[in-house]
Amino acid sequence: MDTKKRLKETPRYIKVNENDNVAIVVNTGGLDHGAVFPCGLELNERIPQGHKVALTDILENKAIIRYGEVIGYAAKLIKKGNWVKESLVILPVSPNLNDLPLANNVSETLPPLDGYTFQGFRNKDGSAGTKNILGITTSVQCVVGVLDFAVKKIKQEILPKYPNVDDVVAINHNYGCGVAIHAPEAVIPIRTIQNLANHSNFGGEALIVGLGCEKLSLTRITPDGKIADVISLQDQHGFKSMVQSIMDMAEERLIKLNRRKRETCPVSDLVIGLQCGGSDAFSGVTANPAVGFAADLLVRAGATVLFSEVTEVRDAIHLLTPRAVNKEVGSALIREMEWYDRYLLQGGVDRSANPSPGNKRGGLVNVVEKSLGSIAKSGRSPIAGVLAPGEKVKKKGLIYAATPASDFVCGTLQLASGMHLQVFTTGRGTPYGLAMAPIIKVATRNALAEQWEDLIDINAGRIATGEATIEEVGWEIFHFILEVASGHKKTWAEHWGLHNDLALFNPAPIT
Repeated sequence: MDTKKRLKETPRYIKVNENDNVAIVVNTGGLDHGAVFPCGLELNERIPQGHKVALTDILENKAIIRYGEVIGYAAKLIKKGNWVKESLVILPVSPNLNDLPLANNVSETLPPLDGYTFQGFRNKDGSAGTKNILGITTSVQCVVGVLDFAVKKIKQEILPKYPNVDDVVAINHNYGCGVAIHAPEAVIPIRTIQNLANHSNFGGEALIVGLGCEKLSLTRITPDGKIADVISLQDQHGFKSMVQSIMDMAEERLIKLNRRKRETCPVSDLVIGLQCGGSDAFSGVTANPAVGFAADLLVRAGATVLFSEVTEVRDAIHLLTPRAVNKEVGSALIREMEWYDRYLLQGGVDRSANPSPGNKRGGLVNVVEKSLGSIAKSGRSPIAGVLAPGEKVKKKGLIYAATPASDFVCGTLQLASGMHLQVFTTGRGTPYGLAMAPIIKVATRNALAEQWEDLIDINAGRIATGEATIEEVGWEIFHFILEVASGHKKTWAEHWGLHNDLALFNPAPIT
């Protein structure tokens, strides 16, 4: 932004909670030394957009408070009007998992939201899909080259004959052999692959391509172990035979999938995933609260909503366990936090490995501040259940699906849990996408929405500038979800055909 224009803007900050002693600078481009807010607070130094200003003198070792919670302690005196930099913030200890309150602050069930539907594809098992895709799963990475070659030919030569089919997607991964397949934690990648193969967007037409000598047997992936659903490349006579066999079996399924038609389905058939990536200090005050409002609307309409990312909720877990519908669900939340604590410890790292450099440039000083903003995506609904990584969801309502915070791994695991569509908030920006399900990008600030006008679907930055409320953007997200799920609208990622590789979570040993 032009310096002269920036100087003309009224200095603005956002204070989330009345007890906060810091606030974030709203103005695009930040504010210069000497800028004076309407309340009379004057900056002692230049502060970038999204970074924190001290609202009062914060004495050495005293609490720095945002969202009404302690995000750290002052390494030395931070004077009123100073920039609260990362170097000035001492990371607090994480909440003790042994004495957390369980199910003692369950919010009242919000009134049902009736009358909302979407146009989906009904499956034989009673589930519904939002896309009509031929999915071809691999049992081992060895076959990926052959399958990718075949899929390219299928899209060019066969798919145009079946206009009701949206796409052909190869479910490639790096698992299947050279792994400790019987290790206790191998259950995570195995069930992830199984559940990906049975995703509702594939219409029950499982097709699996394997090599023939891998540890992850072909029949182990199929819903009922049917040999007819698999191709073993070692049984074929050369490369051309491999490709032709894949194409022939693919066309058999394309014929069936092409008969599927969209029909009116209740919102209760939807599974919506929530995720944030490239987060900044605005995430917790604009995009994430708006997504949280939309999540509550979806739950009220009967849908299943998944929120995830263990390391980005761990430091706010004390605010989540009270919302569990019962002590069993609360204990399951703690179980997943404990598992991940051990996992990080085995790797010789701790939670300070998060946030990323980009998160910090966006104003997030540590994982505590990031976590408090992240959980805003979960809205106010009671937490109805907890999934271990890669488990299939079986309940309605707000569900915690435990995953790493990595965008690609989280997305893969939410797909395995049954996700039809993901709402993805971002402050720094990312072109991330998934081939199996649409990604709705929600910007946390106006500057990103303007910079990436053909990648961002919804601009929540208007909340920070007072142009829209959290509720208004939440309703916008809710309606956009139903339009995309019905095939009436495409996200920008769909429009450009952007998608990342699937990324399995494999904590088990590789041999």
